[in-house]
Parts: sequence; structure tokens; C-alpha cells
Amino acid sequence: MEKKKNHCIECTVSQCANHSCDENYCALDKIRVGTHESNPTVSQCVDCESFILGTPCDHK
Repeated sequence: MEKKKNHCIECTVSQCANHSCDENYCALDKIRVGTHESNPTVSQCVDCESFILGTPCDHK
């Protein structure tokens, strides 16, 4: 079964179970973005809190 892709959420993390398989998009309708820092100042300080480790598709 092909996963849908949300063209509003680009994503290159193919290790996420929510990845869209055929293109670099998320399959979710919305995501939650958060931070692990008390005062984030660069993009590396923010995280996709909707990330679920998994294999979204068969990469053969």
C-alpha cells in the first residue's frame, strides 16, 4: 500500500515510520515541532516530535 504524501511537509528522514516512501515528504496531516533546549538559537535545537522510528517502506 502506497503512503500518501503531504506536500506541505517536506522530510528527508527515511528512518521515520511516517515518511512517504516514494518522495521526501511526511505522510502525516500535521506534525509537532519542539525543542530540547531552553533557549533555541539554531535549527539543530529543534526536533520533529512526531518522529517514530520504523521502516516506512521496503527499500530494496
